[in-house]
This record gives sequence, structure tokens and C-alpha cells, in this order.
Amino acid sequence: MNVCVKKVNENAILPHRATISSAGADLYACLDEDVVINPSERLLIPTGIAMAIPEGYGGFIFPRSGTASKYGISLSNCVGVVDSDYRGEIKIAIINHSNEAYTVKNGDRIAQMVIMAVDLCSYTQCDSLDETARGEGGFGSTGK
Repeated sequence: MNVCVKKVNENAILPHRATISSAGADLYACLDEDVVINPSERLLIPTGIAMAIPEGYGGFIFPRSGTASKYGISLSNCVGVVDSDYRGEIKIAIINHSNEAYTVKNGDRIAQMVIMAVDLCSYTQCDSLDETARGEGGFGSTGK
């Protein structure tokens, strides 16, 4: 599959896989100047790109594991979702979980995107649901 990517900022870097088998493609910060994210602070970081994700797919944005484990930098919304009909600039909601300020520079890899198929199902109101062994048990009901 080929995904059309448009630069909305001439300095943007297109998504890129670190290895041929990488599931996610790195997304890069597109900044005019460095941005400091203080402890517990959340910021929206532009990527300078927009894309045309094919219908029936979504772009799922995940944190980069190295940045999260080494520096405590993750996504504010855990996983971002880019819908196939969205054509605006992709921006990354980042949070600093560490006790130290973190600087994001232009061109830093800040997240990764995985394009995945989605089921465009519909929803119907029902008066009852089929019975299962689990039933309404949730939040630890299946054990530790």
C-alpha cells in the first residue's frame, strides 16, 4: 500500500521506517525552534505533514519505546488515531512523565505511526446481549 503524504511545511520530514520490518514509521517534529516540555506538561508538536490514509484504514500513533523508557516522554492520549477522511496536519500530543525538562528539536523522532485496517461497522441498539461465561465481570474479574 502506498500512502500519499503532503508536506504542509517545507521543512517536514516524511514518515520513515527504521528497518525494513519495522511495524511503525517514525514521525518527526517540525519546529521553527526548540520546544521544552516541563515535567507533567503536555504539548502539541507539529509534524509538518498531512496524509491521505485509504478508506478502511486508520493511522494509529504510538509512543517511541526508547523515548518513553529512557526519558519518560509519551503520548498524552496513549494512542492517537488519524481517520482516513482527515486531511489536516498531523500533530502529536506529548506528555513528559519524568521529573526533568525535555527538549524537542526540529527533526526529532517523536512518535511512530502504524497504518491498520479498521472495520467500519455500524451500531444498533438492542434490548439484550448474548450470554457469555464472563458476563458483566470486568476490571480484574478474570484474575491477577
